[in-house]
This record gives sequence, structure tokens and C-alpha cells, in this order.
Amino acid sequence: MPKPPLRPQELSRRIFRGADAVRSGLLTPAQLRSTAWQPLFRGVYADRALTITHRLRCLAVVDFLLPEDGVIAGRSAACLYGAPYEADGLVEVLTPGRFGPMAGLLVHRGTVPDKDVTRRTDGIRVTTPQRTCWDLARWLDLPDAVALIDVLTTRRVVSTAALAEYASARIGSPGWNRLLKVAKLADPAARSPLESRLRVRLALAGLPAPVLHYVVEAGDGPAPSLELAWPQQRVGVVCDAEEAPRRVRVPVPDDADWTVLTVTASRLAEDFDGIVAELRTALRRRR
Repeated sequence: MPKPPLRPQELSRRIFRGADAVRSGLLTPAQLRSTAWQPLFRGVYADRALTITHRLRCLAVVDFLLPEDGVIAGRSAACLYGAPYEADGLVEVLTPGRFGPMAGLLVHRGTVPDKDVTRRTDGIRVTTPQRTCWDLARWLDLPDAVALIDVLTTRRVVSTAALAEYASARIGSPGWNRLLKVAKLADPAARSPLESRLRVRLALAGLPAPVLHYVVEAGDGPAPSLELAWPQQRVGVVCDAEEAPRRVRVPVPDDADWTVLTVTASRLAEDFDGIVAELRTALRRRR
């Protein structure tokens, strides 16, 4: 039987710098390359028994790579506040000095005032919620930024009023007007990124604002719910996130006389013009 790789107790369930482990005699370079350890970033390793989350990747960057004046920002910061982001997604950092490039990181350059930085109990330096949203508005397409900020407003990490105030205090600074637009488009009633992206893109296409999560009166039994609805015209949209577990959905009965369009993530990406055309036609016919 092959000999199991060496796993010193000092490195058990830990993230560490490989050079430090070799220098201290805990591992040899060959042992560091064994299956017991997984590389996270250049020179930084983790016990393979650890489940690597994006928070742990951020912690590794702050502890071993990021300069003292650097900070976790953008989508990584939003993730730390509860927004969805891939565990192995690029860790976004903001730093005023020269740093990077480095595999696994997305480095933004710029100064961050102390009032825009907070330190979490786990030691991670991260931009404040308002600054995080400002950076998202500057760095991402509007629908993607709103989809993340919707989550933060739903979780009450930040409010749209606070974002509007933050933007108004920075009139003339790059991105202040984009944050103001995001604050107007964000909605804490949103329940999924797909719904948020669709709602924003429909608004930018000039369609009238829908009612979110409208419950259709359908007599006895469970009531159908529509993610987006125009009740006066009896037109609605059901968002079907293909990658998410299917939930039991009560269909709108035919005798309710509603026109209901089902939108998936793939159709939103590939046929947005078709979605807009169908909705415009339905709204016009039922005006």
C-alpha cells in the first residue's frame, strides 16, 4: 500500500504559506506537493480536508498576500456581506499601490479612505457596504450590479436611501451617477438574481415598472404567484432558474385570463429581444 502523505498537526485544517512550512521543517518541497495539500494562490496552501469557501480565500489573501493598505472589495466584499458568488471566483481587491497581477485575484487600483473600510471579526479588511455598492456600480454591468445589491438590501446590509445619500455626497466623482441609478433600480423585494437582472433590463428597455411577486386570485386552493406582473393588463412573468432546485409552482389557471411568460437564465442571455417583443405585444393587446 502507498504510504499516506505526511500531515503535521500544526498544519491540520489550516491555510499557510508554503515557504514558511518548508523553512520551519514541517514539510519538504516534495511533501508540500502531495495530495494532503491544495494550492490556493501562488505560494499559499490549505489542508485538503478544509472546505474552501470564498470567505476562506479572502482570508488567505488578506493574511498572506495583500499589502497593509489593500482591502477586499467588489463582488468578494458583497459575498462577505451575504451576496452569492462562486467559492472559486476571483478574489477582488482594491489597493492604492502596485500589486499583482496574480492568478486567482482581480486587482483594482485606487485609494480607499479609512471611513470606507471596516475590519471583520475574522480579521478581513473589507470595504463598507456603501463603498462596496459604489464599486459594484462602477465595475459591473448595471443588471449584474443591481442583482448583487438587491441581495444586500434584502438582507438589510444597506438601504437604497443610504446608497442615494452616499452617491449624492460624491457628485463629480467617477461612478456617482451610476450608483444613483442603481439605488433607484434596486428593490429589497427581489428574490433571485435572475429576477433582478430581468427586471433591470426590462426597465432599461423602456417597459413600464412591474409589480414584484404578485399573487393571482384564483378561487379556492393555493394561489399562483408571479415574479413580475402588470395586473391591469393581466400580464405576468415567471422566472425559472434552471440551475436552482425546482420548486413546486402553482400555475395560473387558464380561466384566470392571464398571459404568462416563462423566462429562464439561458433565454435571458440569448433572446432578450424576443422577451421584450413578447411582453410589449401582450401589454399592448391587453391595454
